[in-house]
Amino acid sequence: MNLIHYSDSAWSVLPPLLAVILAVTTRRVLLSLGTGIVSGALMLTHFSPTDALNYLFDKVLSIVWVNDSLNSDNANMIIFMLLLGALISLMSVSGATQAFADWAAVRCKDRRSAKSLTGLMVFIFFIDDFFHSLSVGAICRPVTDRFQISRAKLAYLLDSTAAPVCVIMPISSWGAYIIALIGGIMVAHNVTDQSPIAAFVEMIPMNLYAVFTLVMVLCVIAFQLDIGPMRKHEERALEGQLWDESRGRPPGLDIETPEGSNGGMIDMVLPILTLTAAAVYFMIQSGATVLTAKGLDFSVIGAFEHTNVGSSLVYGAICSLVVSVVLALRLKLSAKIWLEAAPQGVGAMLPAIIILFFAWTIGSVVRDMETGMYLASMASGNIPVEMLPAVVFVLSCAMAFATGTSWGTFGIMLPLAGDIAAASDISMLLPMLSAVLAGAVFGDHSSPISSTSILSATGAGCHHMDHVLTQLPYAVSVAFGALLGYIAIGYTHSTWAGLIVSGLWFVVFCLFALRKNQPVMSMAEAR
Repeated sequence: MNLIHYSDSAWSVLPPLLAVILAVTTRRVLLSLGTGIVSGALMLTHFSPTDALNYLFDKVLSIVWVNDSLNSDNANMIIFMLLLGALISLMSVSGATQAFADWAAVRCKDRRSAKSLTGLMVFIFFIDDFFHSLSVGAICRPVTDRFQISRAKLAYLLDSTAAPVCVIMPISSWGAYIIALIGGIMVAHNVTDQSPIAAFVEMIPMNLYAVFTLVMVLCVIAFQLDIGPMRKHEERALEGQLWDESRGRPPGLDIETPEGSNGGMIDMVLPILTLTAAAVYFMIQSGATVLTAKGLDFSVIGAFEHTNVGSSLVYGAICSLVVSVVLALRLKLSAKIWLEAAPQGVGAMLPAIIILFFAWTIGSVVRDMETGMYLASMASGNIPVEMLPAVVFVLSCAMAFATGTSWGTFGIMLPLAGDIAAASDISMLLPMLSAVLAGAVFGDHSSPISSTSILSATGAGCHHMDHVLTQLPYAVSVAFGALLGYIAIGYTHSTWAGLIVSGLWFVVFCLFALRKNQPVMSMAEAR
């Protein structure tokens, strides 16, 4: 099938832009994604309905079957979600989640400490953003519900601590992927004065969006900074309405704990530790296998660079589920309860999986529309060298927002940024690469078609568009500060200058927001 090429046309932006506009205005995610998918398919196939249908059939099929074999990446993610749903349902019916909520209620004295507990969970689940969003959401939701914290706020805490931590952690699925890309770029441009891992570490403070997003999370927790739509959600939560009930019950893992369930903290802690430890083990093991096959020496970073994240998460979830089942046997949990709970947990994941299918499909359509190539081409031209980090940041924001994928943006924009730096000023290489990482994470945070946002909303039990719209003011404010910081870095070649400028903007914004919006507090906190 001959497809029309749009790499040099602004029309390439139309399908994702249409999906985003509809998602914001109608809040009907599937309708919005479907419209973007169909419009893109028609544009690619000369507006032939028959060819468009055939094209869409091939694209949907490629989600699960490609090159005469199973699409293991997508299949593993779906299997992991289903296994995690079954695991959380078992921990719920055994009383483990309730035991954790009771334990947290004793130690968490107010809403601030409950939010702090949720934020700190990232240091246990840092190896992958999907892993973090789904696991921490299910674990902490009973605690945040008890302290009347809105599901939108929980989704914000999940999303804003997932990707920003993963993107600056060398030992994570993100870090390994980025280090591998950086290594290729450095070799291509004969940069041999430091290793890729050393370059990655040096780039951490230059990733201004990730750094200040984490600082924003701290401020939101410490000062109860509720701005934009988030304020309305928090006010409703204090009245007992944890989500927008006018839009129905959001999808998520809300499994009731039967009366008489006597599970304890061990029934949650041990399976979760098993899940984390087993996932890390299988990541290292799968990466080590590839290193051996290539005749390379083993190293932890090298193993993470070559790991199979999807299969590792699946194996980790299976190990955790086995441990949870064994623990449940000692509680004499009836088979009937388990057999009823497991399908509920699996079923709770289906709405998110359906949205993911739509997101994957529009992502494939956008790739064929060559939207990323068109946006990347905008980086060329007579742009002052000092402005290049800021320009690359803006383009990466736009690309990730339009395509809904940070990793896809990494793959396109990191090599492009490397080429631009080599052609203009090689000393700007690391700042420009950092700007790509920052812009990609912002776009991923803000886009309604982002899979990370979809899973954060699912983990929190929040309506997807409610999460997107409540997170957006925080993300945009941090991104603007990061933009100012990259301008400062471009003119001074100083990371400290970028941090100071972004920090000054951040302080001014937070002081203004706090002065304009009094914190939303419960009666107990007000006293």
